[in-house]
Amino acid sequence: MFSPSVDNLVAQLTRLPGVGQRTAQRLAFHLLRVSKDEAGALAAAIAEVKERVRFCRECGNLTEEETCEICRDARRDHTIVCVVEQPADLISVERTHEYRGLYHVLGGALSPLDGVEPEHLRIDELLGRVERNGVEEVVLATNPNMTGEATAAYLADRLRGRVRVTRLASGLPVGADLEYADEVTLGRALSGRREM
Repeated sequence: MFSPSVDNLVAQLTRLPGVGQRTAQRLAFHLLRVSKDEAGALAAAIAEVKERVRFCRECGNLTEEETCEICRDARRDHTIVCVVEQPADLISVERTHEYRGLYHVLGGALSPLDGVEPEHLRIDELLGRVERNGVEEVVLATNPNMTGEATAAYLADRLRGRVRVTRLASGLPVGADLEYADEVTLGRALSGRREM
């Protein structure tokens, strides 16, 4: 229907999460309307982030250094580690201003039907951190959906006896993602976490 270049741009935009065909077309037409400099700035920002951003070697958060700012912060409580699925979940927890410990980003959740097994996640790295870094508590903050609950149960089983294991309290709707929870609800869930 459009030129091959526009069709390709729309096809690439539909690959983004939450972007359907109509939204991709709107974005493509917007990019065609803006100046070449503005479109180039977007392309340069994408190229720069792909070039410079990596995963923290300690926790798996996004960073431009070897370790992220949170892991380097001496004011944080290094005896507690909050386990999340993705960096976006870490940001959601940070926005509550209720948590002052460290994080561990798994990189997903267990989902055998989708081929995601324990060896595909940063579980061994978590266990190693607990063993060598004097961690006293691990807060399981995986999403309160089927895969998140299965991941939390698996981690609780692997960590039991080594460290205190807690889970975010109720207050988060079942089937929701942490990324979309408001700060008050997520803050209350953190404050009321429980043993698993």
